[in-house]
Amino acid sequence: MDDKTRTEVEAAAFRGLIKHLQKRTDVQNIDLMNLAGFCRNCLAKWYAAEAQAKGEDVDYDAAREVIYGMTYDAWKDKYQKPADAAQKKAFEDSKPLHAEISGHN
Repeated sequence: MDDKTRTEVEAAAFRGLIKHLQKRTDVQNIDLMNLAGFCRNCLAKWYAAEAQAKGEDVDYDAAREVIYGMTYDAWKDKYQKPADAAQKKAFEDSKPLHAEISGHN
């Protein structure tokens, strides 16, 4: 596969992941972090960092709007549930496995 095609395939896969996460509003970020070590916010941080590296003026809030399909505050108000004690403990226990995001850890 040539580089252009690979980039197009990777971009399409990323868009598919974002579309899926926008549909699965029942899946909480803390659960994603506990299971996979990344969440929607991590994706937004990666997105903003890569855009900025390409000289684009994309801040974290704008990137979160791309990932969530709405403002983060709107998503939180509509879908976010409070984390329970077990989720919080799992989050703390799994911190060494969380995604590394340049400038955000």
